[in-house]
Amino acid sequence: MNLWEATTRLFPPEAPTLEGAMRADVAVVGAGYTGLSAALALAERGACVVVLEGRQIGYGASGRNGGQVIPGLKLDPDALDRRFGEATTAFVGAAADTTFALIERLKIDCGAARTGWIQPTVKRSHRKLLARRAEQWRRRGAPVETLDMDAVQRKTGSIRFHAGLRYARAGVLHPLDYVRGLARAAEAAGAKLHALSPVERLVRTGPGWRVTTAHGSVEASDIVLAANGYTDGLWPGLKQTIMPARSCQIATTPLDPELLAQILPGGEAVSDTRRIGVYFRIGPGGRLVIGGRGPFREPRAPHDYRRLKAALTWLFPAPAEFEIEHYWSGRVAMTADHLPHVHQPAPGVVAALGYNGRGVAMATALGLAIGAHVADRSQPLPLEASRMAPLPVHGLHPVYGEWAIAFSRLRDALEL
Repeated sequence: MNLWEATTRLFPPEAPTLEGAMRADVAVVGAGYTGLSAALALAERGACVVVLEGRQIGYGASGRNGGQVIPGLKLDPDALDRRFGEATTAFVGAAADTTFALIERLKIDCGAARTGWIQPTVKRSHRKLLARRAEQWRRRGAPVETLDMDAVQRKTGSIRFHAGLRYARAGVLHPLDYVRGLARAAEAAGAKLHALSPVERLVRTGPGWRVTTAHGSVEASDIVLAANGYTDGLWPGLKQTIMPARSCQIATTPLDPELLAQILPGGEAVSDTRRIGVYFRIGPGGRLVIGGRGPFREPRAPHDYRRLKAALTWLFPAPAEFEIEHYWSGRVAMTADHLPHVHQPAPGVVAALGYNGRGVAMATALGLAIGAHVADRSQPLPLEASRMAPLPVHGLHPVYGEWAIAFSRLRDALEL
C-alpha cells in the first residue's frame, strides 16, 4: 500500500459524482495541486467554480509524490533569467515560500515542516556546479549554504556524498493530507468538487464551453486543464507534449532510534545531482522513504523496485538490511526542456503541466497564479504561455524513454 494512504489523517470532501447540468464561471479539470490551488484562488475572488476529477481526489501525483517542497526548477537562476526574465525566476525561487504560507493560512494539518532541502552529489566533478548554483541563488537573496564533505555526510547520514547545498526555504509534508486539505479549503471557499467524474468532451458554445461527463455537464466561461502526468486526449495534442514517466518509491519500517539519529537528523528532504538520481526523506513514523525513476510500465511486484533497494543499501550500508514495508508508484509529467509549460490553446482555456518531479511547490504556486489570472486578466501569468509542441513519435515514448533513462544512467556512471 502507498505509505501516504496508510498514514493519512485527513478525509477528503465527499465530492459526489457530477449528475445533471450545471453552470459555473470556471470549470477545472483535475483535482491535484494545480487544479485545487486554481479553484481556491478563483473561489476566494468570488468566482463560481466546479472541479471535475476523474478518479478520487489525490489519486494522481499529488497524493503519491515524495512530499518534498522544493523551490526552483532544473535550470539555474541565471539560465531562468535568460529564458523567462527576472520576475519568473523570483516566482520560481519563492514557490516553497508560497506553499508553506498557504498551508499556514489555511491551517492544513499535513505535517508541513520547513526543515530544508539538501542537494548532495556523489560526483566530485559536480562540486563546481553546486558552488555556481549556490552563488546564483545567494545573489538573489535566497538562504542557500554550501556543504563540504564532512557537513553533507553528517547531515544526510550517508558516506557517499562529496559535497552539497542546503536550501533553507524548502521542507517536507504529507502529500495526500496536503491535497485533501487543499480540497477542503477550496470547498469551504465555495468551489464545488466532483470526483469519479472523468471529462469526456469539451465543446465550444458561443463565448463559453460545455464540459461533458458520463452523467452530467457544466457550462462555463473558462476552463483550467490540470491533469499533469494523467493528461489524456481530452484536448487534442496536449497529451503529446509530455512524457508520462513513472516515479517509484519504497518506505522502510520505522527506523530504530539510534539509526534515526544518524540518517537525516535535521529532517531535510534530499535529492542528488545525477541525471537519474534518487530522492529520500524521513516519513511518518520514522520511516525512511526513497524514490527514483522506475519502468514505464506499472510495477507489478517488489522485484520491480530492486534499483531503489540497491540504492538504499548503497547510500546507507551500515544496517545489515532495511525491511521494506511500502511500495508504490505514480506518473510524473516530463517535458523535452525539463520545464513546466502553460498553454492557452483557445480563448478561455488555460492548461498547466510538466513539473518534471518538482511539482509540490511549483504546482501550488502556479495554480494560485492561474486562478488569479483567470479571475482578473490584468494579473499576468508567471510563465509565458507557450505553443503546444508534440514530442516526436509520441506513441513510442515508453521505448525511447527507456533508452533515454539507460543512456542517462550510463553518463552518470562515467562521470567522476
